[in-house]
This record gives sequence, C-alpha cells and structure tokens, in this order.
Amino acid sequence: MPGKDVRVRDFRLVLVLASALFLAAGCGRSGSVTPGVGGGDSSAPHPTIVFMTDFGVANDAVAICKAVMLGIAPEARIMDITHQVTPYSIEEGARFLHDVTPYYPSGTVFVVVVDPGVGTSRKAIAVKSKKGQYFVLPDNGLITPVIDRDGLESAREITNTDWMIQAPISSTFHGRDIFSPVGAHLAASGDFSLVGPELSQLVRLTPKTAVISDKGISGDILGLDDPFGSLITDIPGDEFKKLAYRLGDKVPLLINKNPVTLPYAKTFMEVPVGEPLLYVDSRGHVGIAVNQGNYSKQFNVTPPGSIFIPRKGLPLKTQ
Repeated sequence: MPGKDVRVRDFRLVLVLASALFLAAGCGRSGSVTPGVGGGDSSAPHPTIVFMTDFGVANDAVAICKAVMLGIAPEARIMDITHQVTPYSIEEGARFLHDVTPYYPSGTVFVVVVDPGVGTSRKAIAVKSKKGQYFVLPDNGLITPVIDRDGLESAREITNTDWMIQAPISSTFHGRDIFSPVGAHLAASGDFSLVGPELSQLVRLTPKTAVISDKGISGDILGLDDPFGSLITDIPGDEFKKLAYRLGDKVPLLINKNPVTLPYAKTFMEVPVGEPLLYVDSRGHVGIAVNQGNYSKQFNVTPPGSIFIPRKGLPLKTQ
C-alpha cells in the first residue's frame, strides 16, 4: 500500500533527524570541559612539580617522596630532572637546575634535594624567582645560578609544620618529611606566603668562571655528559672562538696540565669513530668528546679538573 510505505519512510526520517539532534546536543555538552579535568583545553591546568635529587635509583627514596607529593596534590604532574646527581655535589645539582629551568613555565614548582647538611642548622627554604618559578630546597647554594640569571622575587624559611609530614621529622630524610610535602602544598595552593617568614639573605655558591688572558683561557672541567663520558667545561664557546681557531684546526690544550692536541669540529661524526675532538656543546660551552666513545674512560680523565687553551699561534706551555 503506497500510503503505508510513505508513513514508514516518514517515521524513519523522523528517527534519523531525532538521532542527529541528540548526537549534536551530546557533542555540544562534551565540548564543554570542566576546568582541571582531563581532556580538551583547561583554564586550570594541572600543577607541575619537577623533582631532582642525588638519591640514585637503586632504593625506594624517590618513590616514597613522590608518594608523599601525590598524597597531598593528587592532580599534580611530577617530572624528573635526574636522581643521579653526583652524591653530595651541590655544584652539579646547581648546574643541572640552572640548565633545565628555562624550559619550564612560570608557576612550576621545583623540589631539589642535594643535601649533605641534612639535619644540621642549615635552613630549609622556598624561593620564588622573578620568572615566577618556585623552588623548595636546602639553603646551601643550589639556587645561586638560577637567581643570578633570573632574579630573586622572594625567599622564605620553611617553618609551617602543617605543610610538613605529620609524623616525627627524620634528621636524615628531609626530602620525604619537609621538601616533598611543602612542594606539593605549594603546587596545590599556590600560596607562597604560607611557607614561613621571609629571608633577607641566602647561602651562595662561589661560581667558577673561566679566566681569560692575553695567553688564552683557563677553565675547569665541571662534569661528565654521561653516559657518553664527554667532558663538560666552564669555557664559553663564544670566548673560545675569540682565540681565532677555525673549524678543522688542530687545537693544542692542557687537560690537568697534560698536553693534548684535538681537532676542532662542529659535531662528532666529523672525526673518525673512536677519535677525540673539541667542540662547542649544546649548552654553549667547550666540550671534549670521543666519536662513539667515552673520553673520560679512554683517557682516564674525571672531574673536577683543569683545562687551558692558548690563543692560536702561541706556544703551549705547562701552566
């Protein structure tokens, strides 16, 4: 019957239109995301905590600290710089912190525990830089290079016991009991004033800087670019270039007062595999490496150490 067929087609059309309207309405609702909840853009992004220690990865210390943070700020993203800072090396921790912070936005909370003075009279502090980043760490100079570059907005001594772990404070594990919970509370609340009283002075590291003279540049070997064993120095690449060397030149130098001659290359594969080279590294400083090898192991050089590069054309003399 023609009339019945028309009614069936009309009914089907109504169902299709109703389904389309329902789906459109649903999509409209799903496109409106509650701030702070995953999916889509959010006007209240999850806070970020960036964590660095010298605890290593062969024990449970890092996992315990992260558990403390998540218990206080479960919405936080916890990211790691490294937990293999050379044990007790405040200088290395400060260098890593200085080099990584430019890549994080304002509002990031850095929790840093390289703390050979744990349990002594050294202060636990929180610092806000003029870039708007926060740092929770011991007052032992770790923050010096960052503040010298970015500026100091405010520093406070951590005295708010409500922000510490609610148990007797260990004399040897302030990473768990003080720094981790304070960093998490700061990330969750953002109220820097609750940390404790303001400080007018912080402990400072004495920075090591290369010395430039009419003879050349003297500097320090600061660390290794592991796992490759390349030497990291404090000689700025721009200052090295003023010595008049050009790519491809053979550069005479002293490493720990021992004479060495290395090709100046732009990158590793410009020398044969297994051969050493001098280059300007990704941080803008003179580096010493072996193409697909380990300079430190191959030539038995470990930091700290010294390096001297003469101006091009001047004789290399033991310093």
